[in-house]
Order: sequence, then C-alpha cells, then structure tokens
Amino acid sequence: MGWSSTKFSWGLWLLPFAILVYKSSFLPRILGAWLVLNGGAYLAQNVAGVLLPQYADIAANVALPLQFGEVAIVLWLIVMGAKERPAMAAHHP
Repeated sequence: MGWSSTKFSWGLWLLPFAILVYKSSFLPRILGAWLVLNGGAYLAQNVAGVLLPQYADIAANVALPLQFGEVAIVLWLIVMGAKERPAMAAHHP
C-alpha cells in the first residue's frame, strides 16, 4: 500500500471538520465522532503502509467500516438537511 499524501491530508482535514460537526447544534454528535474515527483510519492506514507494511492489509480491513463516516454525513445532509434556526425575537423595550 505505501505512503499516500492524499489519504494523509484527507485524514488530517477530517479531524478539524469532525470537531466542528461534533460541536454544532444542528448535526448529530455521533457523526462528528464517526468522522474523528474516519480521519484516524486514514492516518492509521498510511502509518501502517510506511512503518508496518506487513500489517497494511489488516489496517485497511479495519479502517474500511470507519471510513463510511464521510458517506454518513453526506447522506444526513441530503436527507435531513441543515435545519434553519428560528430568528431571534427582536428586543422591543
């Protein structure tokens, strides 16, 4: 498998995105947690491919279900969408 700068970069990108999703109030927190695992899976695959190539296939098999976090958030946004928050009532003295 070896080194893939694309997967490494994507894994790093998913971590701050996951934090934003986790802290948001209009997306389920489970999606944010799943994206953290998804980003970690990309990073683990790259580390295994470079440092432990004999375990690269095992890492890929373990990482596969974790990498569906991206699919889950896309499906959530398509089906549920981002709900618009009600406007704050204007303060009238």
